[in-house]
Amino acid sequence: MAFSVILKSIISSFLLPPGSLILLLALAFSLRHRAPKWSLWLSWSTLLALYLFSTPLISNALATRVELKPPLEANTSATAIVVLGGGKRFGALDMPEGETMNNVTLSRVRYAAQLHRLHQLPVLVSGGSPLGGESEAKLMQQSLHNDFNVKVTWLESSSNDSADNASQSAKLLLPQNKNILLVSSADHLPRAIRSFEKAGFTVFPQPTDYHHHEAFSILSFVPRAKNLATSSNALRELLGQTWYQLRNI
Repeated sequence: MAFSVILKSIISSFLLPPGSLILLLALAFSLRHRAPKWSLWLSWSTLLALYLFSTPLISNALATRVELKPPLEANTSATAIVVLGGGKRFGALDMPEGETMNNVTLSRVRYAAQLHRLHQLPVLVSGGSPLGGESEAKLMQQSLHNDFNVKVTWLESSSNDSADNASQSAKLLLPQNKNILLVSSADHLPRAIRSFEKAGFTVFPQPTDYHHHEAFSILSFVPRAKNLATSSNALRELLGQTWYQLRNI
């Protein structure tokens, strides 16, 4: 496992909830004697943020902010489908290899299979193994073949992030296949589109894996762990978009 991958994971974990909230509570605790008023204010503010990020009301709003809407174009000039990996699971006791795609990647693979049947375009799967083990691309290839009867034409298994997805896919597809259907989660596509366009592609985005948006009710104010995860994912994408813009990638 590359040190840069570990470092980036640690930094992002403490820039986003719940890691960032834990740091703020630790800071508030450290100030309890030297600045009790600031300590109290910071404690209550952090608890309020924890509550808000854990409610469907706020998590839905954040998810809507980052999720790409479905495309309006019915027909495209694309010549290939590119589907991006979204993670995998270790310790999968139901799989012989002990590894499998997570639900995010499975959603993307399923949608790519639908697009393949609709447009009859060749498929590239992209995703490395930043945490070790089998590459996401290999697991995606196996699933497309075994579960959806779709043959993968190109396998890109060395990338560690969205910028890598784009640069490594360019080596396999360009210049012959410049126009692509790009499949990823709706909240991840804005960042991925930027990277693929920078790499020289014309992108026709194909968003999938939308977050669950509950209808407004009294339950919209009830905190739940899954909503904190949704808020954290949305904030991660906003942070990622900002980082990619700053680095111009």
